Amino acid sequence: MAGKRDYYEVLGVSKNATDEELKKAYRRLAKKYHPDANPDNKEEAEAKFKEVNEAYETLSDPQKRRMYDQFGPDGPQGFGGGAGGPFGGQNGYYSYTTSGFDGFGDFGDLGDIFSSFFGGGFGGRQSAKKSNGPRKGADLNLNMDITFEEAYLGVEKEVVITRNETCSNCHGTGAKPGTNPIKCPDCKGTGQVRQVQNTILGQVQTTRTCSTCHGTGEIIKEVCDICKGKGTVRKQPRIRVKIPAGIDDNQTVVLRNEGDPGQKGGPNGDLYITVRIKKHSIFTRSGNNVLCNIPVTITQATLGAELEIPMVDGSKEKYRIPEGTQTGTKFTIRNKGFKFVNSSAQGDFVFTVNVQVPKRLTKEQRDLMIELAKTMNEQPPVKKRGFFG
Repeated sequence: MAGKRDYYEVLGVSKNATDEELKKAYRRLAKKYHPDANPDNKEEAEAKFKEVNEAYETLSDPQKRRMYDQFGPDGPQGFGGGAGGPFGGQNGYYSYTTSGFDGFGDFGDLGDIFSSFFGGGFGGRQSAKKSNGPRKGADLNLNMDITFEEAYLGVEKEVVITRNETCSNCHGTGAKPGTNPIKCPDCKGTGQVRQVQNTILGQVQTTRTCSTCHGTGEIIKEVCDICKGKGTVRKQPRIRVKIPAGIDDNQTVVLRNEGDPGQKGGPNGDLYITVRIKKHSIFTRSGNNVLCNIPVTITQATLGAELEIPMVDGSKEKYRIPEGTQTGTKFTIRNKGFKFVNSSAQGDFVFTVNVQVPKRLTKEQRDLMIELAKTMNEQPPVKKRGFFG
């Protein structure tokens, strides 16, 4: 009989490993070699899984570990397992029952261990129930482009989406009208087939999707002529979407229950619409404030003036700038910015003054500017003469 591998080597730990290091190594390897996690190589994985369990069962028990460290894997009598040998029965390094594993007091029920690994009870009992129960329909995603003004004011738009809808002919059963699906005889309606194997460590239970009903738990003998047994048909409905005033770029509007239909009585999925706001030629946005540049003449900036400021909604606000306004000066009109979604608060409208210097002057305008410069003790520019002037 071939000798057993060293248990410390099996778990990949040193002979001085602590209980916590043993437990950590066992969890990692049990997850790695569990048959449910290796559907394409179950036989080899199951063998390694048993080996890991045997090693941990021995080394996690202080008394068994002392015996193992003293006598090695073949035991004090120098022979392998059997009903009365060092590896069998109550006098061996480990014991087992026909209903499961013994000696896992640190973990509680072994099913609790694998619920953390595979999301269900040992052997997939919980996951099978969940997979065949009510399931929410798939969510749908859509992008929508709107203008700057539409984002400011809010808008209602109609969109066309593509989704599955419950077949009106069979009402979602997938069966021909007048007939009904029947419970799968192989999985008894669970959608999962369990297989129990007796091993040296007890019973190992694995699950797989039922190949007869493909996990649905039902068999349709006469399929619906319209949906071909799917229970749903592909359609392109038109849906009205309300975009709230104040929505920002890349924010999402959610329409509940407008996605694909649920299964087994589950709710419909949702429709997620991501809004993209087009750039504006005049206005920009900073948070909930509207920003804008307003050009003014040199005389308006010098003498002060009452301006008509264009608003995003198409109206105009009168605003008086003081004399001596410098280019780059910012002015604020309160509560004329974007609304806060689901709130009565509103941002501000902030405009920046840009003083425009004239590029060409008439003779009369130039003479007036020269006279102005003289009164301000400024030296007027001298008109250049020719090279021989």
